[in-house]
Amino acid sequence: MENNENMVTNDGLAANDNVAENDSMVTSDQTGKSGATMPAVNRTFKSTVFIMLFEDKRNLLELYNAISGKHYTDPELLEINTLENAIYMSIKNDVSFLIDGRLSLYEHQSTYNPNLPLRFLLYIANQYASITKDVNLYGTRLVEIPTPEFIIFYNGRKDCPDRQVLRLSDMYTVKDKSYKLELEATMLNINGTHNQNLKEACRTLKEYAIYTDKIRKYAEEMSLEDAVERAICECIKEGVLKEFLEKHRAEAKAMSIFEYDQEKHIRMEREEAWEEGRREGMQKGRESGLREGEEKALLLAKRIFKLAQTGKSSKEIAEICAISEEKVKQILE
Repeated sequence: MENNENMVTNDGLAANDNVAENDSMVTSDQTGKSGATMPAVNRTFKSTVFIMLFEDKRNLLELYNAISGKHYTDPELLEINTLENAIYMSIKNDVSFLIDGRLSLYEHQSTYNPNLPLRFLLYIANQYASITKDVNLYGTRLVEIPTPEFIIFYNGRKDCPDRQVLRLSDMYTVKDKSYKLELEATMLNINGTHNQNLKEACRTLKEYAIYTDKIRKYAEEMSLEDAVERAICECIKEGVLKEFLEKHRAEAKAMSIFEYDQEKHIRMEREEAWEEGRREGMQKGRESGLREGEEKALLLAKRIFKLAQTGKSSKEIAEICAISEEKVKQILE
């Protein structure tokens, strides 16, 4: 067992992500799909069920062990602190913690986001600034910093492989053979049967995936509020997140409704944006085609008039320009 390895020496962060796709803070004035008033959510809670689950050190240590292959047993080896006023205020990370000399940043996503490497870069820069605020970075002694790790737990609708690496360099405008600054984030698909071994190693992650799968399935058949209620009832009955859902039922229900409503809203916005872009492209194409046709017609008319001025007959002009003699006569008239 490794329960005494490398005691935690620095703080981590567990802040809610207020970026559009994960901005799930719910208040009593928000409503579900059916229009019924949602239960009030205590603002001391984080914005998603995922964050609420993995702020519990026992659950987070279980997840870390499953990801790393470690076998820590003491949750107190792991420290989680909320970082207030993250970079740009609106860019916040789900869960960050330091253990075993590593600074791990975990992010949950219900929509595919290729920009996460850049967001992770902003998070980690903020974390390193916090960790080294009391050391002399201008001195001759080498300052040691924890090794970073970036993990994304994805359960959106986009068909993704079990494991996918998102790179900061994918976002660069100039592509090179190598880069001076790189950041790699591993995205793990936790939908359905994806990453089954990982979910078997972390019961909380497995049950969270079952819960979210149920909501998505039932949301196709009924209102979102009813779908969440049915998922919660079934999970409690089946022993899936039973203790958590019984204790935080109102918060979990409100957050789930808001989160999946946001997911649908974002998806619809993207579909509408794509359709608008398609229509705009077609319109620009038509306008471009009209301009091109007008330019060609003008050039043809100029050529016909020049040929006529040289004494060419309508028949001769038609043969030279590869058009009908009737067309030539119409232009000359």
